[in-house]
Amino acid sequence: MSEKKYNIFISHYVKDDKHVQTLKSKLKDKGFGVRNFSVDSTKHHTGRRPSDARIRRLLSIRIKAASTFICLIGNDTHKRKWVDFEIKKAQSEGKKIIGIYTHGNKDSVKIPEALQKYGNSILGWNSIDKLGEVITGKETIFENSDGSSYSNVFEINRVKCG
Repeated sequence: MSEKKYNIFISHYVKDDKHVQTLKSKLKDKGFGVRNFSVDSTKHHTGRRPSDARIRRLLSIRIKAASTFICLIGNDTHKRKWVDFEIKKAQSEGKKIIGIYTHGNKDSVKIPEALQKYGNSILGWNSIDKLGEVITGKETIFENSDGSSYSNVFEINRVKCG
């Protein structure tokens, strides 16, 4: 099977990096070649921490270059300094925004406010086999971390401007 390449930005908490690597591997196994534009363990930088202005600029460039934005939802995601900025930037760029609960979340975790507002789909970790359908636009799925239907889904009215 020929891989179709997708530029994907994966927003995540540094302690959830192992999930980023697993997610990339699962997508590759499903025939999706992932060009990850986020910063994960494969892209460590040494030296001084960049200024907030530089971080904002780099995130903006990387999110703009991605076709799909994925936010891994873990216990501490909603507390991350940059998560709402990243999601709002993805929304302003017209990106598909997908939330995925990280593996092992037995209890409910808080969904970042911007993801609740702008998310196109939310998947449980055990449903990431459906991710390809969401990325390609064939499905829109909202689930709890256990894979059951997310009952707090709001009605989305989309208007196509032409």
